[in-house]
Amino acid sequence: MKKITYKLNGEIRHLHVEPNDVLLDVLRDKLGIKSPKCGCDRGDCGACAVLLNGQSVRSCLILAIECDGMEIETVEGIGSNGLTRLQEKFIELNSFQCGYCAPGVTISATELLRKNPNPTMDEVKEAIAGNLCRCTGYTPIIDAVLKTAKEGDEHGKL
Repeated sequence: MKKITYKLNGEIRHLHVEPNDVLLDVLRDKLGIKSPKCGCDRGDCGACAVLLNGQSVRSCLILAIECDGMEIETVEGIGSNGLTRLQEKFIELNSFQCGYCAPGVTISATELLRKNPNPTMDEVKEAIAGNLCRCTGYTPIIDAVLKTAKEGDEHGKL
């Protein structure tokens, strides 16, 4: 076991992990963070996406030990002060049906809007390309991201 320290959703955390513990399993099983999902367990579907130092990564492919000293943000952290404008648009436009892909898509779209508050449709498509959704056909997801960007945000809240 090795002790690691990281910032999870704004809070400094200390945890003992095995060298082969995967970040997804540590988040879900040891810390109770349920937004990242195990969809494929090989990095193909995006359901396990989290922000690691502000960049979207597949938590099923990263060892927890590699995150020592880093900042991890999940949907729980993004929405810790209530729904973000992006999440409100997802609801308004019925962007998800079963919701399994919603956390990963939210992570990817949040990263995009933080880096580029006025993306084109092609940039939105590229940003969410690593997230598989079998229910919606992606159109309502793309529409919600574009509508969030179009309406802007004077308070810095996506």
